[in-house]
Amino acid sequence: MDVWSSLMDGFATALTPMNFLYAVIGVILGTAVGVLPGLGPAMTVALLLPVTYALEPTSAFIMFAGIYYGGMYGGSTTSILLNTPGESSSVVTAIEGNKMAKAGRAAQALATAAIGSFVAGTIGTALLAVCAPIVVKFAVSLGAPSYFAIMVLALLAVTAVLGSSRLRGFASLGLGLAIGLVGMDSVTGQRRLTFGQPLLADGLDIVVVAVAIFAVGEALWVAAHLRRTPMHIIPVGQPWMGKKDWQRSWKPWLRGTVFGFPFGALPAGGAEIPTFLSYVTEKRLTKHPEEFGKGAIEGVAGPEAANNAAAAGTLTPMLALGLPTNATAAVMLAAFTSYGIQPGPQLFESEGPLVWALIASLFIGNLLLLLINLPLAPLWAKLLQLPRPYLYAGILFFATLGAYSVNLQAFDLVLLLVLGALGFMMRRFGLPVLPLILGVILGPRIEGQLRKTLQLSAGDPAGLFSEPIAVVIYVIIALILLWPFAYKLIRRSRAAAPPAGGATTAAGASVLATDANDAVHSNHDAVYSDHKERP
Repeated sequence: MDVWSSLMDGFATALTPMNFLYAVIGVILGTAVGVLPGLGPAMTVALLLPVTYALEPTSAFIMFAGIYYGGMYGGSTTSILLNTPGESSSVVTAIEGNKMAKAGRAAQALATAAIGSFVAGTIGTALLAVCAPIVVKFAVSLGAPSYFAIMVLALLAVTAVLGSSRLRGFASLGLGLAIGLVGMDSVTGQRRLTFGQPLLADGLDIVVVAVAIFAVGEALWVAAHLRRTPMHIIPVGQPWMGKKDWQRSWKPWLRGTVFGFPFGALPAGGAEIPTFLSYVTEKRLTKHPEEFGKGAIEGVAGPEAANNAAAAGTLTPMLALGLPTNATAAVMLAAFTSYGIQPGPQLFESEGPLVWALIASLFIGNLLLLLINLPLAPLWAKLLQLPRPYLYAGILFFATLGAYSVNLQAFDLVLLLVLGALGFMMRRFGLPVLPLILGVILGPRIEGQLRKTLQLSAGDPAGLFSEPIAVVIYVIIALILLWPFAYKLIRRSRAAAPPAGGATTAAGASVLATDANDAVHSNHDAVYSDHKERP
């Protein structure tokens, strides 16, 4: 009942005329930017983050919620019409969605993606409203050792599963932690990594870092690989679905939601795994197996629902624990910190009205996405015809304007250029971006919890293991770090084993399946960072 009354108060705040207007603006802006080729939700949110910077916090986050879900929705349009996923979680949507579009069913593909996003987003937001207070009650009981262990687990888990190289992931994490050290030590007052520059004493503004790494780095990368071959855009009429399409879509929407939300709430869960699980499940359960690979509507409905349910799931640990589980959530956490608000167990008490207004605005944003974007789908398709040079020139302009508006200092433009060059080099050498952002955001907080733990234990490192939950988490961390070595030993022992008929064949099939899974993850990373090389 307390959750229900709090949510109703949130709706009362979010539905005031001014806040509702901000929600509409956020949805339109998020979709318009997210629908452009090559711009995923994380980059959309990072690029538009400075737009909300001058607003009152509640209005800013209501607008931000619209940008967030609008950016998530926009990725499906490029996947279906251009076969160009904005990020790895949209890869599965492109498999069947683009085939449907080429078969003259672009309208149906866009409609099932939009309605599936609405269904999954609404259910996921409802689960967020129910689950987040429960997670908060659990988190309040944790001490500094457990909280330190949880944040270390989040960093290592996300870093360990990104891309095909752990070394590159940890290199990116090291860069982020180093950037997070810049500024004045909160305990000793000593300046760290400021190089004698007084303007660095307060550290690097996370908004400038996020915009530089995502927007400027991406724009420079695309400019370096720009092709002048025109893109082939499939024409689309007004999205609609027939009776048969509804019958084939509603169950995949629900199943995709079940897959998406739990994975989104887990550290390193992300949306990639549930979208693939949804696709495989629909392929097995469908009554039309001959259509898969040629444009099956279930292959769009299920994964797109899983993607958006995972997006709602990511907000649960972000709000309740202050732990982002993907790049988009990391940028949202940057938005909170830019207002001096620290997500975590105390957030629901210290900023209760703001949080519940944000959750209520997610329901409103979902409905607005459906009502606005179905009629505007042909307009979004025309936006895809923007020439790449104009598009990324505009990105650089707004990124520069946004970074300057944070502190109104020309020095921030220098930081923007330097960090943008760093983002470009990271893409050049295959370093994932997310660990760096997480390192910048969580690094200072991890340091604070570590110092608090050691102060409580009078400097004894055994204090890190003083709580049972912390011990369990350290065991999980050890398993994550040691699993690749154990996995290699298992593969070698299986490969060295003599042939033994059917048993060996089964083992070999298992190894091949695991190798294929590794190849899928490697392909995800390649799509996320390198798909701009294509026209």
